[in-house]
Amino acid sequence: MTEAPSAPARLAGLDLFRGLTVAFMVIVNTPGSWSHVWWPLDHAEWHGFTPTDLVFPAFLCAMGVALGLSFPRRIDARLWNRVLRRTLLLIIIGWTWQMLARPGLADFRVFGVLPRLGLCYGLAAALAILTARRDADGRAHLSAPALGIASAALLIGYWALLSFVATPGHAAGDLSPEGNLAGYIDRITVTTHHMYRMGTDAAGNVVYDPEGLLSTLPALVNVLLGALAALWWKAAPDRATMRILLAGIALAALGYAFSFACPLNKKLWTSSFALWTSGLSAILFTGCIVASRSAAVRKALWPLDVLGMNAILGYLLSLLLSLAAMRTGFQAWAWEALSALLPGNLLLASFLFALAVLLLVIALLIPLHRRGIHMRL
Repeated sequence: MTEAPSAPARLAGLDLFRGLTVAFMVIVNTPGSWSHVWWPLDHAEWHGFTPTDLVFPAFLCAMGVALGLSFPRRIDARLWNRVLRRTLLLIIIGWTWQMLARPGLADFRVFGVLPRLGLCYGLAAALAILTARRDADGRAHLSAPALGIASAALLIGYWALLSFVATPGHAAGDLSPEGNLAGYIDRITVTTHHMYRMGTDAAGNVVYDPEGLLSTLPALVNVLLGALAALWWKAAPDRATMRILLAGIALAALGYAFSFACPLNKKLWTSSFALWTSGLSAILFTGCIVASRSAAVRKALWPLDVLGMNAILGYLLSLLLSLAAMRTGFQAWAWEALSALLPGNLLLASFLFALAVLLLVIALLIPLHRRGIHMRL
């Protein structure tokens, strides 16, 4: 049997994977103009899929891999406190960002990317801890059957809810923006004043939130399957890459096949979407693992490693830079200059602005990285 690689070698692929997802996230979120965005850098309008729709699910899978790599470990009050602290910090940071972006409570958005990260992490960690098996030394090991059964139950249960539970004025199985169950639950729990203001129907009424309450359940599956990948890796490092790749292909194929009955939809995070994106994430992750084994490739992609090791901070920096650029008028000035420079290719101009934001984020992170400063919640 081949000797298991050291911990840094195992984590190198994860850092690169996280770095890629955050880099794509920054580029997607900071175009020079929202009116000029290449279709691969924009979300599907409703049903369907674009490369951008993979970004958030892939980050959740990376979160699951990191969670899985933290086992085996002892379970005590300190661990539970750490899980609670990380969950609350992600939610609070998300809410703080909401207040910065749109001050005031009248239209304060309860949900969002960071609150969903917090909820998914907290729920996945709790499930992993509660179902873990103890060894003779008292250390807890992840239970692959428990993670697999929980994932299947969440996907089947969510599909059944969307398919067989009707909402007022709409038939069961209505997956339109205004008729789906997930959006209805968000409207009655937090009201439309505290939902995503761009989550509208054809008439312009706010009716859904892409990071809403009910749709967090299938998003949790991306985390659990990421933890399963980590479990496989720790159990048999020499065979794990191929095993994860084959599992990713199988999940993607299953998700695509299921999409004929349950459409791929990122905003609803349909069960087919969770399977499809988990599969694609696994395939991408194996590519990062293989790439990390080459010293030349790792050197060339070192900036992405830097970003991956400070993923949350990098994401926050991109949001703050974008907000500052808009409020100071710099973005309007820069967009005007880029438009004049590339009058015949505004899509490229918009992309170059986002790329500049990404490069600035990485440049800000490099000095921190060299000093060993990484944001740990």
